[in-house]
Amino acid sequence: MVETRQRVGLDRGAGPKIAELVRMPGGHLITYLTGGAVTALLYYVILVAGLRVLGRGVPYLYVVVASHFLTVVMVYPWYRLVVFPGGGESWIAGYLRFYAVGIGFLAWSLAGLPVLVEWAGLPILTAQFILIVTSLPLNYAMNRLWAFRDRGRS
Repeated sequence: MVETRQRVGLDRGAGPKIAELVRMPGGHLITYLTGGAVTALLYYVILVAGLRVLGRGVPYLYVVVASHFLTVVMVYPWYRLVVFPGGGESWIAGYLRFYAVGIGFLAWSLAGLPVLVEWAGLPILTAQFILIVTSLPLNYAMNRLWAFRDRGRS
């Protein structure tokens, strides 16, 4: 007998179907890089807006933290449904793992930005760009192998 019922909270069917509708030509890596570029652009828009609105009244590292949080909340559905479809657990569990990976890279930014901005004299956005680019390979690996791993098959 074939079991057709899923545990509550799983979306094994929806993710792959949506992913096929919007998957980029060239495969998974292109989809990931496109998602990453859109994520970086969204992050930059939020960061620039925050820096302009808050000015020097709020330290830039606080604006980085807030921008990071808002970006992660907004892009998680894209990563869940398109970049890494078919994750075997609930959206909340997946989001918590996705955010845990993001926290690691937020720490990378919080450690690297003062070095690049205060010591090396780079503008904040240039320094952040360098940190994003240097974190891409590890970010991809962490998301693929841990945050979005299909736990139902392992």
